[in-house]
Amino acid sequence: MSRICKSTVSLTGVSPLAVAAWVALLAVASTAGAQTPSRAELLGIAREVVEGAAFVSLATLDEEGFPAVRAMDPLPPDDDWVVWLATNPGSRKVDQLRTRPQVALHYLAEGVPAYVTLIGRARLVDDPELKARNWKESWTPFYPDRGQSVLLIEVTPLRLEVVSEAHGAPGDPETWRAHVVEFGSGAGRSPDSRRRSDRG
Repeated sequence: MSRICKSTVSLTGVSPLAVAAWVALLAVASTAGAQTPSRAELLGIAREVVEGAAFVSLATLDEEGFPAVRAMDPLPPDDDWVVWLATNPGSRKVDQLRTRPQVALHYLAEGVPAYVTLIGRARLVDDPELKARNWKESWTPFYPDRGQSVLLIEVTPLRLEVVSEAHGAPGDPETWRAHVVEFGSGAGRSPDSRRRSDRG
């Protein structure tokens, strides 16, 4: 806007109404040039942001309904954006998930203004075959006896929120709301209806 203002100052002999119309046309042209990323583009951006995050923060709800947050070392999301994590069967999060399966996973990219939040439902898994199939080697030192000392947490997403200025997907400049991708029943909504989250 500063460049527009500098240009208008040098206009002499032009009515204020004409100048206002000129500035408005520039603003419309600028807005028209900005395109909303498609669902596929947003998921691609989100995948890159997730790959650039060292850890994820897992938020659960405690017995009083307050958020409880801790850093976790997850497997990368699969093709459906399902995320697997491992935990101690005696941890607080296990009791919390048995009571309230609603969770959020927050990935913060290192060194750049970008994040992804997955909102969904968690399921505790103690099946040996699923443990073997969804295992990360970095977990092994913490769970030497995979049969008894670990539960897996399977997070199935309902909604993904992503912000990444570097990828052309910044938050809304006024509300700071993120771009949103809905999973399940929300996946059929139009890109415009998914563009911004109602939860800033």
